[in-house]
Amino acid sequence: MTPILTQDQVHLIERSEMDYMVDRMRAIEEREGNPEGVEMKSFGKTVAFYSRTMPWPTFNTVKGLSPDDIDCIDAIVDFYKSRGRKPQFEIVPSRVNLEILKKLAEHGFYQSGFHTSMYYSMEQLPPDWRDSGIDIKEISEEEFMTYALIHCRSTGLPDDGIPYVADNNQVLYARPGWRFFMALIDRKPAAVGVMYMNQTVASLTFAGTLPEYRNRGCQQALIRRRIYEAAINGCQAVVSQAGFLTQSHRNMEQVGMKIGYIRTTWTELER
Repeated sequence: MTPILTQDQVHLIERSEMDYMVDRMRAIEEREGNPEGVEMKSFGKTVAFYSRTMPWPTFNTVKGLSPDDIDCIDAIVDFYKSRGRKPQFEIVPSRVNLEILKKLAEHGFYQSGFHTSMYYSMEQLPPDWRDSGIDIKEISEEEFMTYALIHCRSTGLPDDGIPYVADNNQVLYARPGWRFFMALIDRKPAAVGVMYMNQTVASLTFAGTLPEYRNRGCQQALIRRRIYEAAINGCQAVVSQAGFLTQSHRNMEQVGMKIGYIRTTWTELER
């Protein structure tokens, strides 16, 4: 039986999403000369992420906002404004109150989207990844250009971004807790999945499949493999994120992951 979700588990899911993002951004920041212009600034327990060269919302987002830090919203907005960037706020249900939402609205932010945070408790029996018929291997350090090609083509990024994606992920390879996996079909690279383990929680941080190999079970096999690896490494829970009712969401549910919460994204109005 799947355990009933508690407030402690909601906090665990949110914390794990912050932990992997902090470690990921720190690794990119520590590259010689910090070429991506990464900055992270804490406002109480809230963390603001910024990259000068990567303008996408993922790298310019605010995580962990709670009523304790409502007085920091002005400073957070100013942090991004001084860098010429519009941030997004990730709002976790039950972790904010009406006053925070009103404050964001006063600053011109509006609810622009939903995102599902999923979890898998190890009180369940980990699924067997070996019955998928798909070969799953760990990525070696020499394979990050292949990883980056799959990353870019699966997400619609142009091929000229492949070297940058390779560099920004290869720096994670030797860091504690990070694991990279590749699914092979007919011995050819077809899909990738990434995991970050910290203490007793594993986060499934990225997954992508080349368009020509979709609908062949690669992602379900990669999810199963990562849950299995988390279990044998002593993790008590696995968390991940997906767009609501996307194929990624369905893949996670089909291997036994459950909805932890559906967070909202708040974006500044264009003026």
